[in-house]
Amino acid sequence: MDPSRSVDSAQLAGTAAAHPGNLSLGGLILNADPIVQIVMLMLVVASVWSWAIIINKVQRIGNARKRADNFEDSFWSGGSLDTLYDKISKKVPDPMAATFAAGMREWRHANERNLTTSDAMKGSLQQRIDRVMGVTVGRELTQLERSMTVLASVGSISPFVGLFGTVVGIMHSFTSIANQQNTNLAVVAPGIAEALFATALGLVAAIPAVIAYNKFSTDIGRYADRLDNFSAEFSAILSRHLEAKT
Repeated sequence: MDPSRSVDSAQLAGTAAAHPGNLSLGGLILNADPIVQIVMLMLVVASVWSWAIIINKVQRIGNARKRADNFEDSFWSGGSLDTLYDKISKKVPDPMAATFAAGMREWRHANERNLTTSDAMKGSLQQRIDRVMGVTVGRELTQLERSMTVLASVGSISPFVGLFGTVVGIMHSFTSIANQQNTNLAVVAPGIAEALFATALGLVAAIPAVIAYNKFSTDIGRYADRLDNFSAEFSAILSRHLEAKT
């Protein structure tokens, strides 16, 4: 039997015994290079953060739609707009109701001060109502869009952070080869495994964030169109009331 081959076999057995759990999930994390561990931690935090935002957005956008449906039912029911305003003015439940309340508040303020006696005043009032409703729509949409930049950032940056961890993991493998003067799989595999695991974490963080960002952007855009359409319809109603005044 070749003595050198016997020595190599003993070395490989010793190497395998020294790293019994390197390819398990816990082993990959505990035995990874410190830089790769930091990368893994960053990606896990980013993934948890993005999922928290996703869950919050699903709830907020869903609630905004339901409340808008309920408000539109009340608005188009044929009841008094003043009564509806008195009902919601103390606690505005949703962006659409807030838009209505802003317009009605300006309308009542003008009527209380008798600012609708001339055509010029009527035109000025109509412009103020449109402006204040536009500002309200913008403010409410800003609230809905909050944290969207986080999803966009996680979706775009996480793959590159994971790639950085991959590069460091591959460098770790080459370092192990140089230190042990051995290219056996038992020496190379742990570094490659941690490198691929960092890549996987980057994709796990990025893919849901990108999908959610695109979905929420579409939903918020449609809701913004809905608010704009309501503002235009409500403005037309108030314009007809102004024209009816003598």
